[in-house]
Amino acid sequence: MFNKLFSRFSEDIAIDLGTANSRVYVRNKGIVIMEPSVVAINQKTGQVLAIGNEAKKMVGRTPAHIVATRPLVSGVVSDFEVTEQMLKYFIEKVRKKHLIINPAPRVIMGIPCGVTEVEKKAVKDAARSAGARDVFIIEEPMAAAIGARLPTQEAGGNFIVDIGGGTTDIAVISLGGIVISKTLKVAGDRLNQDIIQFAQDEYKLLIGERTAEAIKINIGSAYYASSGSKPQRAAATKSKGSKKEVSQTNGGADNSKKEMPMRGRNLVTGLPEEIMVGKQEIKSAMEKSIRLIVEEVKKTIEEAPPELLADVMTRGVQMAGGGSLLRGIDVLIQKETKIPTTVIEDPLTAVVRGAGMVLENLDELQDVLVETKELEPPR
Repeated sequence: MFNKLFSRFSEDIAIDLGTANSRVYVRNKGIVIMEPSVVAINQKTGQVLAIGNEAKKMVGRTPAHIVATRPLVSGVVSDFEVTEQMLKYFIEKVRKKHLIINPAPRVIMGIPCGVTEVEKKAVKDAARSAGARDVFIIEEPMAAAIGARLPTQEAGGNFIVDIGGGTTDIAVISLGGIVISKTLKVAGDRLNQDIIQFAQDEYKLLIGERTAEAIKINIGSAYYASSGSKPQRAAATKSKGSKKEVSQTNGGADNSKKEMPMRGRNLVTGLPEEIMVGKQEIKSAMEKSIRLIVEEVKKTIEEAPPELLADVMTRGVQMAGGGSLLRGIDVLIQKETKIPTTVIEDPLTAVVRGAGMVLENLDELQDVLVETKELEPPR
């Protein structure tokens, strides 16, 4: 009786707690928060100064005693207390203030595949400490597949590639469960680091992560087809549902843009410098990391059961996550695997949308949630 009463008044939420960005879905409302997973802390006092958008503005621009940090590394909690503060900020931001009762919400959290029981427990404990009444865990590729409205409950193979900020999750899903999965700690952040390293090696130029990300978004590419080739036109058509997201993330940059300025500090002279870099240089800088993602996709295909693989060849590979917006990556995977590859509509929010759909239909979709074991205390 009390649970039903609490459920009526509580603001149940689903959270995609990503390495780079976090998104919050509120039951019956949809996505209400999309902010960076960044927390600014005053190290002298231990006080949290800013979270999310305000904290990201401080990255690389703070005095020595203020640190803007990400509390998650490769999709898992690396700083428990800071993660708790960030979750508390998100939960309090969406909760209604009822006059009589204001029950704690139920929370569904997305995590990468293959995390340990200790890492799962850290996520659940952080959410509970932040004010959640009950905490459920869902694996991100499953949530992304549900968010993409793939027939995950049917007896057929669904292939999903979720490229986030810290991890790339690859999974084959059938009958409401993950049949085979792989997690690679190569994703958007690694591509940023590749560009930073390229600037140092080639031009002796030290650039920040925000500059590297802007370069990746504006002129970065995984594959260039020859002028007028069919794969490139097909990719543009398949990705039309993502045009809105692309324009939001790259500032409406022209896809034909060939080069852009790279500004930083010259490591030899110590003076500021601006160098024009071309898209072919950036493609070469990221090539090794992109190749690792493609090879992992191919390995997953090789290990998939033949019957499910037959379904995948018909249904194709579905791509989600911010990394799937990198130009040409769907074309490259299609070229390498010989399987049709599509970037789903609104790939940035696929995980939180899927987690939200589970939240709205918790009784029917209970089986897709991850069971967590109670860990015995050390003796």
